[in-house]
Amino acid sequence: MSEMPQVLVAGNPNAGKTTLFNQLAGTRARTGNYPGVTVDRRTARVTLGQGEGAREVELIDVPGTYSLTASSPEEAIAVDAILGTITPEEASTKAVVVVADATSLARGLYLTLQVLECGFPTVLGLNMMDEARELGLAIDSAGLSEALGVPVVEMVARRREGMEALSDAILAVLDDDPPPPPALAWGPAVERAVERVAEAYADVPDPRRREAWARWALMSEIDGDDLELRPEVRAACRAARTESAEDLDVQLVAARYAEVDELVRRHVEGEGPRTARGDSLDRWLTHPVAGMLAFALVMLMVFEALFSWSEPLIGWVEEGIVFSQDFLRASMPAGLFTDLLVEGVVAGVGNVLVFVPQIALLFFLLGFLEDCGYLARVAFVIDRLMKGVGLHGKAFVPLLGGFACAVPAVMATRTLSDRKDRLVTMLALPLMSCSARLPVYVLVVATVFVHQGDVLGFLSVGAVALLAMYGLSLGATLGAAAILRRTVLKGPRPTLVLELPPYRWPLVRNLVASTWARVRTFLIDAGTVILALTIVLWALLTFPKDPAVTERFDAERAEVTASLAGEERTEALTAIDGAEASAQLERSAAGRLGKAIEPAIAPLGMDWRLGIGVIGAFAAREVFVSTLGIVFGVGDEVDEESETLREELRAAKWPDGRSLMTPLAGVALMVFFVFACQCMSTIAVVRRESGSWKWPILMVVYMTVLAYVAALAVFQVGSAMGWGV
Repeated sequence: MSEMPQVLVAGNPNAGKTTLFNQLAGTRARTGNYPGVTVDRRTARVTLGQGEGAREVELIDVPGTYSLTASSPEEAIAVDAILGTITPEEASTKAVVVVADATSLARGLYLTLQVLECGFPTVLGLNMMDEARELGLAIDSAGLSEALGVPVVEMVARRREGMEALSDAILAVLDDDPPPPPALAWGPAVERAVERVAEAYADVPDPRRREAWARWALMSEIDGDDLELRPEVRAACRAARTESAEDLDVQLVAARYAEVDELVRRHVEGEGPRTARGDSLDRWLTHPVAGMLAFALVMLMVFEALFSWSEPLIGWVEEGIVFSQDFLRASMPAGLFTDLLVEGVVAGVGNVLVFVPQIALLFFLLGFLEDCGYLARVAFVIDRLMKGVGLHGKAFVPLLGGFACAVPAVMATRTLSDRKDRLVTMLALPLMSCSARLPVYVLVVATVFVHQGDVLGFLSVGAVALLAMYGLSLGATLGAAAILRRTVLKGPRPTLVLELPPYRWPLVRNLVASTWARVRTFLIDAGTVILALTIVLWALLTFPKDPAVTERFDAERAEVTASLAGEERTEALTAIDGAEASAQLERSAAGRLGKAIEPAIAPLGMDWRLGIGVIGAFAAREVFVSTLGIVFGVGDEVDEESETLREELRAAKWPDGRSLMTPLAGVALMVFFVFACQCMSTIAVVRRESGSWKWPILMVVYMTVLAYVAALAVFQVGSAMGWGV
């Protein structure tokens, strides 16, 4: 058990709890997970006070909750953290800071009373006091402190007002005895029931903790919460309910709210009406039509940022990786170790870093929209549309993010409070056509549809094909979500119950801190998996090497060097390098695997060469293009705009002389990429966010089967009908 005092920072959602944590923790916050779940566990070691009275404590940012009766996985974590049952470390909790929204004090007081029932040294922080004053509220914090028996600190966390007083209050309660429990009028029926259930917690030494556990267990068992209770505790709860002729849960809640109402009546003056500005904005932003138009405009700006603003940053990352690879090749002797370092390690690091600009931008922008209060309005407007596929209104933003990149979009599912909602969303959104699929679409369209006529006289076939792929991906995503919600992750339709927080201007410091925390999590957790898989994929594409091929092409190089000069020699040597790379790739493990799977992919219109491209695309979908460049001997520096690669694909034949890349084969290939999970980065981040390999494996299996069946249907039906062959 740690000797360092632990201070839990708890509170209602939107009360400014995390803002307060960030102000106290600064850059010292560490992000991990609570044991057994993927809910972020943010901690920080900070020194409170100054001089000889200074003391180091461990701050723990507890998920937001309205009470100790959980209604979501995050609230369950908060309940366990406050009651001290997750781990021995949490059981040693010394103090709890309850952050309450001063503009809605009653909600914060309910949670405060429950914490006080547990016997913890407690500090009540009244946050957003500036807004409370603007609303005409006057809070007698001194009288409230006397009534509760704990320090009450007035704060404006976003401006660091009250931080010193809060630190002093925490230090004071750490050295004092816990306050007496609130004297609530429970009633004889509740007291008898609590006494009976408390006997089942005989192993808990603190009698106040036993009683608090008993009240929590009664509420949880009565409400049917999906939380684990000891068999003897559940039996005691049911026996107490059977013996009582009264509604115990109603009496428990009524007793607390009676005390809350009395505290508010005695210590709060003023009505606190909502501002006219907030009401005016809500009339537009929550309107069924105007709200959707506003959301479309905001999302357009977000996507513009993800595609346009991040493009230069991504370009700098890619240039840095290329520079590093060129530098290493120039400064190190040619050989296997250099190839491993350049094509395996450095390329793997690049595959990680290239996502950072989009991830950082997405989370910064989502954080901005959430902190200013807009995302809650979006969820309200979109919810009626999402219910049709069994998804929460908040799921729409991560789904749209999938059009840019699935990696940050999967991480954005953290905005969903229900675990099943998160899993359904993260398993379905990789079907959205991300930007990495676009190079594949462009290459195929430019290869097979370049000489096709227009549709309706003004739309090119290629444009229609691209539109069809994006429409297909959106339909598949919603369909997959609906099926998952009704099968593997079956559950009732999610009900959207949310509070529309007041509009606030976000604090840039907090946005930067939260963005960096999530980027750092990606780099550490998902990045290590991506790096490892990149090295494995490099090995598959590199080994084994055929010495006979090397000797043959070395002889050709010697002949060219002796007979040619200048630019002609350079072009000839470049062609030989490409031909050798193609020949070695054909004999590599990936090449052999491509030939091995050819009987399975031939019905889809793909031969072993395209099969190697599909295998290479597992690193990232856009790698399909450069892998084909190697396979067809035109080099790995090509992109989707390479006319040389397009010509090679148009000229490619099956052994019987049939063209390989027909319009039908191109459509089948694009359909395959719409559905296939060809992105190890997505797999890695789903593993990280879900906390298990079970879900990414399920995702890969269902998407691969769907991709195969869809491409098979397209090619075989099209062939039978004589379309595009």
